[in-house]
Amino acid sequence: MELGKQVVAGSGFAANILFWRQSGYFDVATELKPLLHLWSLGVEEQFYIVWPVLLWLAWKKRFNLLSITVLIAVASLIYGFAAAKNNTVAAFYSPASRTWELLLGALLAYWNLHQPGWLHQTRLRTDAILGRIVYTHPPEINGDTLRNVKALLGLVLIILGLLIISKERRFPGGWALLPTIGAFLLIAAGPNAWTNRKILSQKLLVWIGLISYPLYLWHWPLLSFARIMEGETPSRTIRVVAVVLSFILAWLTYRLLERPLRFGKYAAFKACLLIGAVSVCGVSGYYIYKKDGFPSRFTELTQQTQQFLWPETLNRNEACKALHPDAEGDYCLTNATTETERIILIGDSHAKHTYPGLAAALPSARGMTQLGNGGCLPFTDTESTGVGGTDPCVASINKALQITKNDQVKTVILTSRGPLYLTGKGFGDVDVHNRYIANKNHPDIKDPSLIFELGMRDTLSQLQKYNKKVIVVLDVPELGFDPKNCVESRPLRLTDKAIKSPCAVPRKEFEARNKIYRDLIQSVAKDFPNVSVFDAAAPFCDDNWCWAMKDGKMLYRDDDHLSIDGSNFLAQELIKVLQ
Repeated sequence: MELGKQVVAGSGFAANILFWRQSGYFDVATELKPLLHLWSLGVEEQFYIVWPVLLWLAWKKRFNLLSITVLIAVASLIYGFAAAKNNTVAAFYSPASRTWELLLGALLAYWNLHQPGWLHQTRLRTDAILGRIVYTHPPEINGDTLRNVKALLGLVLIILGLLIISKERRFPGGWALLPTIGAFLLIAAGPNAWTNRKILSQKLLVWIGLISYPLYLWHWPLLSFARIMEGETPSRTIRVVAVVLSFILAWLTYRLLERPLRFGKYAAFKACLLIGAVSVCGVSGYYIYKKDGFPSRFTELTQQTQQFLWPETLNRNEACKALHPDAEGDYCLTNATTETERIILIGDSHAKHTYPGLAAALPSARGMTQLGNGGCLPFTDTESTGVGGTDPCVASINKALQITKNDQVKTVILTSRGPLYLTGKGFGDVDVHNRYIANKNHPDIKDPSLIFELGMRDTLSQLQKYNKKVIVVLDVPELGFDPKNCVESRPLRLTDKAIKSPCAVPRKEFEARNKIYRDLIQSVAKDFPNVSVFDAAAPFCDDNWCWAMKDGKMLYRDDDHLSIDGSNFLAQELIKVLQ
């Protein structure tokens, strides 16, 4: 289904918009998106569609095209810098924040075509200055020194970008200047610069340049499908084979498709053929998406996969918004009415996976309401963000805590994936999450443990004033692996890797990950007589293992979130505390 959606978006030059909208706490790892690389083609095509129209309008109104180009490039650059500080996802995928990179090429083309006199004179003066700096006896002022310096500097900037830029950086923002300016300088230096003539003109590099576009199209799907089929990061051998195969397929694509399509006769016919092919891809992708995959898929594998799905009905509902119109965030969900006694569950996605089982287990006289937001501790004035993200938590959690003042609310349950916030990172190789917490009223405090404790104490004090019974949940175990590896859920694998057994995480690893978190919860809770602590991990763990599957039922839908069966399993124990 997801692949069909990606095919539709890619065919419509909107892959960047799709992946932008999909980003969030429940977004899957980038390695599991085979067409993720099409985001950049989406940005480019959107630029190529809009920019000529803007140029034509500017020309019709007799505006200076160079001025317009510079103005829009600067505006895009400033927006990109600001977006990278507040929301790196928007900065990465938005065409508005990437337009300046493409407009640098437009500026270079303009200068080469029109050769303004002032630019020529500036080049000669700069060449003379550089000649005196670089050489003992300055050579003839002919632009060679400037060309060589530009090319060398451009290559250095690109190499620096490769070495420095990582997923921990707030990219693009200022870091995008390194590869972009580097490429600009290399191209601006021209073919006669020493770096371009002696290094980049080597036959191997020229060959890679010729196949670079199909290489870009092939490499990521091969690596991504290898990751999907193996259920974890593929072995080094598989990754090397995928890269080598991408070069072979790129060369074949260049020779058999790209060259015949780009050159030769029948240009109009080729254009129509390509439009038809893209349309067929788009329609096929839409069909796959609407049918949730091909109907001919193996029934057994489909049934295995179903247990990992989360029903849409367990997302925000209108009944909750009617009951709590002031609720913030996307988690507002309830089965309560104005007449029932209410239990309010507040927290992050681990509150969300607690809700269905507990709501079903409660008697009809007691209603259940879930409030909160993804990636948010259930504590007052506690901010939480990912890399380059904005805080969604203070408004939604503070509002949720205010809602608990209602007299019909007797019990408040607070739960979250605590170790994530205390360590700042997920657990295991499959977990891509990161969260950084802060206290809105004490921004000077940087220690996550102190921030966690301060937020918890303030929250429990507030609920104590409201005279509420409070249950603080010690979180379920994180697995650190994909539970899909515990069943045969894939029709094809690259290796004969056995199904994971046992389907569990060692208890020692669980305890090491959770010690600081669990000790902190217990230490704070003992100071509040109205607070009970429920150990959600206890039903899942024995002396040696914490299990993802029990009695043939899969209790998890991914590496840290419970499935529907897992939620029901947890509710059997939590309901005892509520009763």
